[in-house]
Amino acid sequence: MYVHYCEEEGCKDWGGWGNSPSPAVPTRWWCFEHFPHKSYEQEQALRRKLEAAERGNIIQ
Repeated sequence: MYVHYCEEEGCKDWGGWGNSPSPAVPTRWWCFEHFPHKSYEQEQALRRKLEAAERGNIIQ
């Protein structure tokens, strides 16, 4: 087992979303927020989550 962290610079989250175009290319790892291959539905869910978090920060 290997610990994969997100490859996005400055991100310290767990990289649970790996992707490689072929077995000959090393797998790259991202957290869900930075994963570049999300579906439209996943993008919308992330946008709602980030907007809700932003509203929560404003209220506090």
